Amino acid sequence: MKIGMIAPPWVPVPPHAYGGTELAIDLLCRGLTKAGHEVKLFTTGDSTCPVPRLNLFPEAEGFKGNGTISELRHVFAAYRSLQDMDIIHDHTLMGPLISQPLGSPPVVTTNHGPFQHDTMAIWQAMADRNVPIIAISRHQASTADGIAIERVIHHGLDPSAFKMGAGRGGYLASLGRMAPEKGIHTACQVAREVGMPLKIGAKMREPKEVEYFERYVEPLLGDGIEYLGELNQHEKVEFLQGATALLNPISWAEPFGLVMTEAMVVGTPVIATRCGSVPEIVNSGRTGFVCESLEEMVEAVGKIDTIRREDCRAEVEKSFSVEAMTDKHVRLYQAVRARRMSTQPRRTLSSSIPK
Repeated sequence: MKIGMIAPPWVPVPPHAYGGTELAIDLLCRGLTKAGHEVKLFTTGDSTCPVPRLNLFPEAEGFKGNGTISELRHVFAAYRSLQDMDIIHDHTLMGPLISQPLGSPPVVTTNHGPFQHDTMAIWQAMADRNVPIIAISRHQASTADGIAIERVIHHGLDPSAFKMGAGRGGYLASLGRMAPEKGIHTACQVAREVGMPLKIGAKMREPKEVEYFERYVEPLLGDGIEYLGELNQHEKVEFLQGATALLNPISWAEPFGLVMTEAMVVGTPVIATRCGSVPEIVNSGRTGFVCESLEEMVEAVGKIDTIRREDCRAEVEKSFSVEAMTDKHVRLYQAVRARRMSTQPRRTLSSSIPK
């Protein structure tokens, strides 16, 4: 099958540092190629995903003030470039709304973020255009407010690309964005309560992220609590391999939370709050603990030795592998193509005999 993949124009694929959506796209492209499919990725010129790539912008646009215009230019160019594909998988917000002119390949899309008030009309418009929508967790799908969800497909990782870590660094880890909903200040409080060092790897580029850090996190640093900055992929893996546990005290309905599977694949248990997709990812008592409060998180740290690191990795191999993610996408692509073919008008044979 010839599959066109459209990434957003904001971050290269794979990301140089923070970028869960772009990492998921990279892994899906690799998985589809390994499974024998032909993939073309429309992305930005600084991307390095090892499939044939096309682009309009030579570098990732970042999150600039003219984002809408940039995304529209990007997706118009993408659809012009991918008309020879059997199917197009669009990961942008704008693209599916301009897709599917007569005779073009069928399109599917993935919502990598929450279904929230200011975008619900956009997702409804996609559903009205019969664009199949993929959710990345059952909880995320449950918040679609009546919008039809075609499939739930969890993100996957390639376990063979990650070595197990022994967790001998003697520290707790916090990883993600520097934002209130990520709960880094809570992770600091848990570390203080249990008397363990905490190392924080977090993206901090936006003004709101800096404001949150300066007001709520920076005053808690010191005495074993350390902010390392934003980590690249290699640094992130080493960071997780050495951690006793990943603290993930989120306070929002995160659609998936790739950081949890990244921790588990190297053997690091996850201690997280019961929000969003967390109960779908963390098998409480086996790969970590799903908690209701700060007090429960403190108790969970005290029980972390009851979690076998081998079980954490095994859970990723079983439930969150790139092979499983790829297979589910291929089945969806095939179903969508078959549906398109069954609804296309058939040619009628002329009764006249050509001379």
